[in-house]
Amino acid sequence: MKHSFCWSAFFILERRMETLKVNGNETEFPDGLPGTIAQLLKHLNIDEATVVAELEGKIISRDDFANTPLVDGQSIELIRFVGGG
Repeated sequence: MKHSFCWSAFFILERRMETLKVNGNETEFPDGLPGTIAQLLKHLNIDEATVVAELEGKIISRDDFANTPLVDGQSIELIRFVGGG
């Protein structure tokens, strides 16, 4: 008697979460990577007016936050201004 064999039962598809390295910390995005720096800042509840962003070692103009795309694995540094005296 022949037995049918289903290979698909033995393969588990693992969905790898997209990540960014934010200020040196690997950050996972289970619901999908924010598409732009502006979307990342919104996700992190950071006001664009209070931050400088450096993407892969290049400072990004605040005017370009909304059209600077992010891709899996990139490194971004966010420097926030804090008042004091």
